[in-house]
Amino acid sequence: MKISYKWLCEYLPEKIEPEKLSRILTSIGLEVESLEKFEEVKGGLQGLLIGEVLTVDKHPNADKLSLTTVHIGKGEPLQIVCGAPNVAAGQKVLVAPVGTTIYPIAGDPLTMKVAKIRGHESHGMICAEDEVGLGTSHTGILVLPPAAETGTPAADYFKPYEDWVFEIGLTPNRMDAMSHWGVARDVCAYLSHHDKKDIKAKIPVLNGLKPDNSSLPISVSIENKKACRRYSGISISNITISESPGWLKQRLKAIGLRPINNIVDITNYIQHETGQPLHAFDADTIKGRKIIVKNLPEGTPFITLDEKERKLSSEDLMICDEEGGLCIAGVFGGLTSGVSITTKNIFLESAWFNPVDIRKTSFRHGLRTDAASRFEKGIDISGTVNVLKKAAAMIRELGHGKIASEIVDIYPEPAVKNTVSIKYHYLKKLSGKSYHPETVMRILEALGFEILKEGMDELWVSVPFHKPDISVPADIVEEVLRIDGLDNISIPTSITISPSVAENYFDETLKEKLAGFLVGLGFHEIMTNSITNSAYFSGDELAGSVKMINNLSAELDTMRPSMIETGLESVAYNLNRKNTDLKFFEFGKTYGSAEAGKYVEKEHLCLYISGNNATDNWKQKPVPSDIYFLKGVIQALFSVAGIREEAINPESIPKFEAAIRATMNGETLAFAGPVHQDLLTRFDIRQPVFFADIDWETLLKFAAVQKVRFTGIPKYPAVQRDLAIVLDKKVPFEQVEKQVQKLKLNKLTGVKLFDIFESEKLGAHKKSIALSFTFLDEDKTLTDKEIETWMGKITGTLEKELDAEIRK
Repeated sequence: MKISYKWLCEYLPEKIEPEKLSRILTSIGLEVESLEKFEEVKGGLQGLLIGEVLTVDKHPNADKLSLTTVHIGKGEPLQIVCGAPNVAAGQKVLVAPVGTTIYPIAGDPLTMKVAKIRGHESHGMICAEDEVGLGTSHTGILVLPPAAETGTPAADYFKPYEDWVFEIGLTPNRMDAMSHWGVARDVCAYLSHHDKKDIKAKIPVLNGLKPDNSSLPISVSIENKKACRRYSGISISNITISESPGWLKQRLKAIGLRPINNIVDITNYIQHETGQPLHAFDADTIKGRKIIVKNLPEGTPFITLDEKERKLSSEDLMICDEEGGLCIAGVFGGLTSGVSITTKNIFLESAWFNPVDIRKTSFRHGLRTDAASRFEKGIDISGTVNVLKKAAAMIRELGHGKIASEIVDIYPEPAVKNTVSIKYHYLKKLSGKSYHPETVMRILEALGFEILKEGMDELWVSVPFHKPDISVPADIVEEVLRIDGLDNISIPTSITISPSVAENYFDETLKEKLAGFLVGLGFHEIMTNSITNSAYFSGDELAGSVKMINNLSAELDTMRPSMIETGLESVAYNLNRKNTDLKFFEFGKTYGSAEAGKYVEKEHLCLYISGNNATDNWKQKPVPSDIYFLKGVIQALFSVAGIREEAINPESIPKFEAAIRATMNGETLAFAGPVHQDLLTRFDIRQPVFFADIDWETLLKFAAVQKVRFTGIPKYPAVQRDLAIVLDKKVPFEQVEKQVQKLKLNKLTGVKLFDIFESEKLGAHKKSIALSFTFLDEDKTLTDKEIETWMGKITGTLEKELDAEIRK
């Protein structure tokens, strides 16, 4: 969730520096995953100056260019070649002198340099609005009012909006912090505790909102009181749909929202300020001027805002009028009842819907909206009217509307606050820290809790409505620990444990061994989410996959049936941040469903390689990674594990451009290859990626039966012989190696391919390969006669079986 620093500071009694505030937020459990500067105009117009065009002359060597001199308030006037048709002497313009970097709306940043254009030097640039991020027009240069002072920095003249934005990783139970009000409340509680002051968040409360008239009364009735425990609404007439003011658009842009119009922007603003979702109906579409909250029959068709017809479930809560559905409550609006550019009258809704019902409906229809994510976590049932008043007041001000009814507030059974008791010795047991009772009460009161009763070792508190997740003593312990600061939890000097002894630890030992080997090769270990997006996979894959019933988000809805997609997410993440030379490995599992409702887990060791294998330096040029490097790593891993594959054969495998499969005793040990371009495109990856999937269980099975053997260093020297042969291009080296191995020459210890040569002179479809053979006898020195005999057998076999020609 994004929190605007400037927006948040409005509710704090004193301004806190962004870095310090970031540490406070993380300390109280609102982990700041990133703190980034937001610039409404990228680059903040830094370096740009207001200049005055002194002269404009036609360029002698170009019809559409002009030679200008521009004064920028200091030094000699600059000569600038300009191609804009509207440039004229006496204009006040935006100038980018040499050394300034501009950030166009479209395109990459550009740093000004002295340039020679058609024989004349240009010392900068006179800018159009799209070239510096101030607009989209490129019809000519941006001409400023004559009153603009020459030499003024553009940043001082335009004052572009800047902010800091906190990206907070919220846990699912922290709905109270899904707003700027909620975060401010926690920060003030932290400051109160640590500064020993009574510090309150400056959260506004509107005590009264008088209607301007009663011309648009709309009645409300609730039929399903369990699914909708409170419904508040108000009518506003004669509104003007228009662009929002600058300050409102800036607030929304800072947290990643696109401004639409004043009414929609106000509802979005209120939602992120207070945490309460709102919905605006076109009041003229509400038949009979009645709002009815109820369920419709199973299979009822309803067209939503995205123009799709959906079949409703009888469990879907709907907002209806006398004739039918207007909106899927708390989830998504209807096509005909929403606010449009022609809307004049609206009915504004602020309600509390049952979290369970909203979540089921949201997932049932695949509508994961911002409003649904808040309702399903639980919102503050006591705040619907206060939030409604604030939103209506803003619409009256910014939309020039009239409050056309009293507030309707249907609250059949007012909620009762939860009561929770906690014993101080239990607090110490869970927190590991002794808290004074006064400290505990002060922290809880700062968070909005009400102290009901205090005993010798027990405290009874009333839980505020904005914290619906608080229900047991452990929740109170968490609140106290958060505000005291999670980084203040004391670490004991000693920990007493009972070590467990595993009988079979070969699995973990081998993992550690192979991981260390890969790290030594320059690989980095990654850990990706086992729950992923079903959109990555084909229908056949999903047919045997494990689907999530109660997934946390619409994107994370399936247990991965394949490792490649989650790894590519990490690859894309790094590539997007200019980390282009990647070598990753991951131990992970895939999941599938078998017959009779059983599930299957399979463990893998996967490799992901992209970019250069060796970096550029004074000694060598960059070496791009390829399938041969990946194959070598796989074989090295097998060797470290104490096994050797029987065969590595090319094979056609989905998701690969071309692939190889390594087998042993007929079982697949691994498959590898370059990832198919279609899959790379899906992840917006623009460079080759090589992927290997090692079947960990099969590898472990063969490695476990291998015995460690030691041999001494040979007393006698090994002998090498080279051989060059010409054979058909289609014959792979592996086939050559197999023919040699069939001879069972026990003194032959190695066969290596060290050169491949292709030329038309060799003949059509022919290639020449150079092989190196290593012979060793541990008991004596080999003679030339013995070696020539073995080489004769090798050449004879290759000539006979592969139709090879020996090159002399």
